[in-house]
This record gives sequence, structure tokens and C-alpha cells, in this order.
Amino acid sequence: METIGREELRRLLEQDAVTLVEALPAVQYEAGHLPQALNLPGTTLTPQDAARLVPDRARTVVTYCSGPGCSRSRVVAGAFVRLGYDDVRVYSGGKADWLEAGLTLMVNTPAA
Repeated sequence: METIGREELRRLLEQDAVTLVEALPAVQYEAGHLPQALNLPGTTLTPQDAARLVPDRARTVVTYCSGPGCSRSRVVAGAFVRLGYDDVRVYSGGKADWLEAGLTLMVNTPAA
């Protein structure tokens, strides 16, 4: 499975040329996630989940989780590939690499 580095991911995010998927439980996503990331809280990706998260199978999809020791991103990326997505990559550095570079996470705040 192809991987992607932080700088290339940042470039794709700036160009709106990628769908970023965090493969961690919802509580971890809500506590802080990469900008523009969508959440897939489990490691099971159904065809319905995939279609909801990334309707265009030709779009670049990047999955990530907490860091290099976390395998959830690879499991979810493999599921996207099996469902016929053309360009799926894993940001194996995940949140740990992002934070180590001094970049910030987005935090979901409850609606007023």
C-alpha cells in the first residue's frame, strides 16, 4: 500500500485534492483531528460508509490514525482498495507526526 508524507498531504489538502479519513474512535476524533478529516470510528468499512465518505472512487483517499504503531489506517485503506478506489494512501505518521511538526489539530466543539 502506498504511503504519503506530511508535506505532500499538506499540499493535497491545500489544493482540496484529497479526502482525509481518520480511522480512530469518535472520541479521539472529537478530541483533535487533522484539518478537513472525516471520521470512520471502526475498522470495518462498509460499501455504504465508503460511498458516504468518498462518493467519487477516482478521488485520492488518505487514511491515518494515531501514529506509526497504529494499524487501523492500513486496515481501512485496504478496505477502500477492495471496494474499488483508485488512489488510496496511508499517512503512517498520523497524529503523532503532525503534532511533532508543530501543526495543530482541529477540535469539534459542541453546537450552542
